[in-house]
Amino acid sequence: MSIDEDLIRIAEQEKALSFDAFDLTTAWQLGKLLQELATERGLGIAIDITLHSMPVFYVALPGVTPDNVNWVRRKRNMVFRYFRSSYASGLKLQKEGKKVEDNGLSPADYAPHGGSFPVNVRGTGCIGAVTVSGLPQRDDHNLAVEALALILAKDLESLRLA
Repeated sequence: MSIDEDLIRIAEQEKALSFDAFDLTTAWQLGKLLQELATERGLGIAIDITLHSMPVFYVALPGVTPDNVNWVRRKRNMVFRYFRSSYASGLKLQKEGKKVEDNGLSPADYAPHGGSFPVNVRGTGCIGAVTVSGLPQRDDHNLAVEALALILAKDLESLRLA
């Protein structure tokens, strides 16, 4: 897919993968689902769910390094800054030939790479982020989308990036 096609699909994902309500129990269920998917597939990833300033779920699976903790934080910061997926933000910057520094942001604190996805609640907007780190960025993004689609009973095949 081209950058433009990916950006259109990600916008569709962000619209479709919204919750009617999201609480700590939902965060636990989503995090646990991601952990189970990763464990079944033997993926060494870090999984984080944060509701703005409050961490509500975190797990580091075998194969994760201390760097993944920092990647989670930096990708999550992109979501909290732009209220869209870190992958969409990165693709938009790439399309414009820009870097995060061009927007006055430090790459030490912001990573425009796939893997962090907004937790959107209908009628409210972005209340948090679910973040995956440890795979290539497109795979991190796709895994977060897969878990959201499963928990929201949405058709994954119509949403997944090719």
